[in-house]
Amino acid sequence: MPTASSNFPFILISVSFAVKKLFSLMYSHLSIPLFRRNWKHFQNVLAFLFAIEEINKSSHLLPNLSLGYYLYNALPNNQRTIENTLFLLSGMNQTLPNYNCQAQKQSIAIITGCTPIFSAQIGTLLELYKSPQVTYGPFDPSLSDKSQFSSVYQMAAKESFLVHGIIWLLLQFGWTWVALYVSDDIQGEHFLQDLKTEMIKKGICVDFTEKLPATTGTETLLDFNHMTRIRVSSANVYIIYGDRGSVWNLVWANKFDLILGKVWVMQNLRSAHWRDMFFVVDHMPYLFHGSLLLSNQKKKIPGFEHFLKTLNPYQYPQDILLTELWTDVFHCSLAGSLCMKVGDCPPNSSLEFIPFYLDMMTVFDSNNFIYHAVYMVAQVLHKIFVQKIEIRSPEGEDQTMLLPWQQQPKEYNHQADKYLYAVILFSTQTPESLCSHSCSPGFQKIPQEGRPACCFICVSCTERDISNLTDAEHCFQCAAQEYPNDERTHCLPKPVTYLDFKDALGLSMTCTALWFTVVTAVVLGVFVKHRDTPIVKANNQTLSFILLISLLLCFLCSLLFIGHPNTVTCILQQVTFGLVFTVAVSTVLAKTIIVVLAFKVMKPGRTMRYLLLSGASNSVIPICFLIQLIICGIWLGTSPPFVDTDSHSEPRNLIIMCNKGSLIAFYCVLGYLGLLALGSFTLAFLARNLPDTFNEAKFLTFSMLVFCSVWVTFLPVYQSTKGKFMVAVEVFSILSSSAGLLCCIFAPKCYIILIRPDKNCLKGLKNKGGSRRNRHPKVLLHKSV
Repeated sequence: MPTASSNFPFILISVSFAVKKLFSLMYSHLSIPLFRRNWKHFQNVLAFLFAIEEINKSSHLLPNLSLGYYLYNALPNNQRTIENTLFLLSGMNQTLPNYNCQAQKQSIAIITGCTPIFSAQIGTLLELYKSPQVTYGPFDPSLSDKSQFSSVYQMAAKESFLVHGIIWLLLQFGWTWVALYVSDDIQGEHFLQDLKTEMIKKGICVDFTEKLPATTGTETLLDFNHMTRIRVSSANVYIIYGDRGSVWNLVWANKFDLILGKVWVMQNLRSAHWRDMFFVVDHMPYLFHGSLLLSNQKKKIPGFEHFLKTLNPYQYPQDILLTELWTDVFHCSLAGSLCMKVGDCPPNSSLEFIPFYLDMMTVFDSNNFIYHAVYMVAQVLHKIFVQKIEIRSPEGEDQTMLLPWQQQPKEYNHQADKYLYAVILFSTQTPESLCSHSCSPGFQKIPQEGRPACCFICVSCTERDISNLTDAEHCFQCAAQEYPNDERTHCLPKPVTYLDFKDALGLSMTCTALWFTVVTAVVLGVFVKHRDTPIVKANNQTLSFILLISLLLCFLCSLLFIGHPNTVTCILQQVTFGLVFTVAVSTVLAKTIIVVLAFKVMKPGRTMRYLLLSGASNSVIPICFLIQLIICGIWLGTSPPFVDTDSHSEPRNLIIMCNKGSLIAFYCVLGYLGLLALGSFTLAFLARNLPDTFNEAKFLTFSMLVFCSVWVTFLPVYQSTKGKFMVAVEVFSILSSSAGLLCCIFAPKCYIILIRPDKNCLKGLKNKGGSRRNRHPKVLLHKSV
């Protein structure tokens, strides 16, 4: 079995036709010492030979023809690479440019790997002869440039699926803060651009990016000053994209304890034999503990495993390297060998039983690509020869002769598997790799200035906002009828609230209103019973009855403000309040006018006496009432009160309230009442020093002072309160102002009527009167009533 040297990282295979021989063998420059051989690369040769054997045994593919081949070392040295290429083009060991001493055995296709650099180096020479080059290395966009490499065909597909696989893996583990190590070449630059583009879409950030020096198979060491960035980085996940030499850089970095405890996400596409490194380097399992290796989904090569199990040097005694492999691995020699240092190899020895660190039975990406590359060349050749036969070539033409440029495989597009699987090299507890921990629901992310998007701080939502997602960009407000829960993670429906009869506040005000209503009714009853007494008559009993009835209605109208609002109560509470208070205040005004007129009668003239005796002061009430009625009519006709909801005054309650409709109309009603109260207070204040027997001028003055004080205080307090407390302020003002009028005007009179009846008579009046000057006005006042 012909072989090639197994100590090189790259293999250059030349495929040719041999009609008389199954294989055409050529060894070239095999002088590298045995201890430097990497037998893992020999598996690529075995996959190639297995494909050749299958094709040559096939009765459907290239019948009556056999494929031959040459195997060349492809050492990681530019000079040796070009030299071997010239050997291939010139034939045997000759390096004569543009001359081939084996015209009958020209190579019709070149299978190369493992790196795009090597394919590009020899491609310059191969393009001169249009020799097809099929590379089984990773996909390189530069090799797809047909203007420069028109005869290069890549077995690997574009590595965009690798980017998506890495992104998927990062998202699965929640790793959003990573560092990147990529090879400093065109392929690494394309990978970096594609990866960063997808990372931005998925919200993954990069702590730093480091370029690894491009290698051609040698273990070029990285500048350790660059590796110190790992020490200060907060990222625990590192993505490395490069070739075997790039990994060796990280191995050496372990000497500085820089990568222990980190997770390395590596790909298995740039080098077909990364995994063999994990067994040949001391402490490598500990070094890459918990790392992840991404690779193509493996598909078995049919029959290849059986081929490897049954392969042994006894089948191919002419294969020197296969014999050396057995000697090196099994520490034995073949029967009849001149080597007497070790025992004979058993006839049942197999690659299946070699040490685990070699793992010759596992099929790698490069094995698959080489296997399919051979079949691709064979299928193209088969198609070309079928066409030549159908065209009926001229007589004498050798059907097996085919120049390289005549069999360019146009339309062929090998698609590699677009599925990835992650090999967890060594189990470990899943680490975290985050610049900032996730913001739980109820918080929002605030970016940190000058740092990547993954670096942020978490800020709690305001009392009116929520966020129900992890890492929410913004909080959002609940609906007007809802409020946030304590954790601010979801909205809850607001309970409806209003000044209810069942509330402590509403109940107390209801009881107060009813109590004062009863008191007013009692006072009214007392005045009706004692209507013929001097004190009742002296102050115009009709106006007193009107005032008591209006005050009774004022106390009752406060009940309209308590309870669940509806359209009827909203209209009635404002209109009733305005009208009954107008009657009450205008009655006080009428009383004040009568007092003033009674004492003005003493002066000469008939006008004052006429006004007093004619009862003109009683017209004040209907006139004032009519004006207020017009204002209320305009209010109801333009913008009447209505039921409304207040969702802002109390964050966790939905307040049902009566909207005033037109605030201008509302304040016009209050302003008119204030004007009447101010007029009454002014007149009463001017009459405060008149003789006080049965004279209520002082009481009227004090009552108006209380009334004005209440409603002046009401305005700022009403504006500063919200919700049901605003209603409570208005109810309190109604009750307190009404109670002020009741107590200040009628309490002294009830005291005299009930406690001191001796003063409620004309005799008492005369005994107390004294001088004529003091008696005359009181008598006139009594008579005026």
